[in-house]
Amino acid sequence: MVDALADRQAADVVLLDVQEYAGFADYFVIATSGSDRQMRALVEAVDSAADGHERHPRWEGKSDEGWLLADLGDVIVHLLTVEERARYDLEGLWQRAQEVVHIQ
Repeated sequence: MVDALADRQAADVVLLDVQEYAGFADYFVIATSGSDRQMRALVEAVDSAADGHERHPRWEGKSDEGWLLADLGDVIVHLLTVEERARYDLEGLWQRAQEVVHIQ
């Protein structure tokens, strides 16, 4: 998932291991999108990368609101605009989680 987002030029891609702190997922993938067009490309990348996953992503949110979330069960993917990522500061909220990968 991280590679698929990085390949589509997502900015600041982070993989957090939240297994110890969240009973609903094992990993969070957080990435920044610079535009609506890129957000659509990132959604397509997540959908394509999930083809081999045991469940298809269930999407929540709207791209024009600046935050889309894909629930794959054990992995939650957060796609945010620059503004929404700064506002919600998911890395700060989950600061005790281990950062596994960070691609800037």
